[in-house]
Amino acid sequence: MFSFFKKSAPAPAPAEAPTLLPEGWVTKKASTPAEPPAAPEVAPAVAAAPVVLPAPVPVASPAPVPVAAPVNPPAASQPAASRPVVLPPVVAPAPKVVAPPPPVPAPEPAAAPRQSWMERLRAGLRKTGGSIAGVFTGTKIDEQLYEELEEALLLADAGVKATQFLLDDLKRRVKEARATDPQAVRGLLVDALAELLKPLEKGLEVGRYTPTVMMVVGVNGAGKTTSIGKLTRHLADSNQKVLLAAADTFRAAAREQLGVWADRAQVEIISQEGGDPAAVSFDAVNAGRARGADVVIADTAGRLPTQLHLMEELKKIKRVITKAQADAPHEVLLVVDGNTGQNALNQVKAFDEALGLTGLVVTKLDGTAKGGVLAAIARERPVPVYFIGVGEKLEDLETFSAREFARALLE
Repeated sequence: MFSFFKKSAPAPAPAEAPTLLPEGWVTKKASTPAEPPAAPEVAPAVAAAPVVLPAPVPVASPAPVPVAAPVNPPAASQPAASRPVVLPPVVAPAPKVVAPPPPVPAPEPAAAPRQSWMERLRAGLRKTGGSIAGVFTGTKIDEQLYEELEEALLLADAGVKATQFLLDDLKRRVKEARATDPQAVRGLLVDALAELLKPLEKGLEVGRYTPTVMMVVGVNGAGKTTSIGKLTRHLADSNQKVLLAAADTFRAAAREQLGVWADRAQVEIISQEGGDPAAVSFDAVNAGRARGADVVIADTAGRLPTQLHLMEELKKIKRVITKAQADAPHEVLLVVDGNTGQNALNQVKAFDEALGLTGLVVTKLDGTAKGGVLAAIARERPVPVYFIGVGEKLEDLETFSAREFARALLE
């Protein structure tokens, strides 16, 4: 250490070197001189000039890091006691964002209603199915079983041709399967009936033509207007714009009944009190085209197929609809009452010959013992069955499935 003092006597022992503390502070260790120091030769103002050391360099805080890491060791030349210990700031870990679990897809909405529909269909066909199921309570498969089955099918209005076809097909299946249990025979009859009814299974097509024009016919009391109301509601729920034509101008309150269904489904209706049914249908088709309707449904008056002059009126309505739209009507639907049995088959034949039917709506199958009429229709005049009904409620009208019908009838 350099001395800034001058004196004649021997210099006292030099003071110890200053010690650097962690924060850069400077201190001197006191020492006891052998004798009092001589008076300085310079003015007191300049005597004992303090030792000037370089200002300590502040230690810069390290940049924050995501996680704590060990500090690099200091240089070896710096004494261990004087090394500043710099701890990195504690950085809280970033919150972990957990993605919400994907939503669980809801079950298909049609599953539960369809199951409920099967229960209602079974209940409606219980009278028919009960008489047929009683045949399979025995323990033998013999000619007596087939005779009893033939009688049960005829009583259910399956018709002679359909009954004979089912018996022949069933015997073939029993022989091929080598069935020995009457309950197994009933399962084979379900398969045979489902195969017979399969040609009737067809869905109503909407959208190929704009608008799709439907002409609905049937005898009085078959449930024609009610079926139109249910069908309209289903179409409206499927985002189809529907326009109704109240062309049944002969039956009292027919226009008002159709108007109630139009209000329920919130659709438009074209009607004329006491007007010509063909003119009402013509105006409805033109209005449907002008208003951008998806479907136009014309409700016609009930007609008995044996009254030829009334059937001619239906032919006139069809011709007038064709004048309003060249490719219309696209659907000619016949509503038949399932309780009428073989008479339903006669209606199908008569209306088909007069108008060229494209589909059927079979109603009132609830509580009937004549549900086998669909087998007769399938065998003798296989016009597609678009819908079947088992009651008056909206959900009591559903699309036809051959397998479902066979199971509900026989299982």
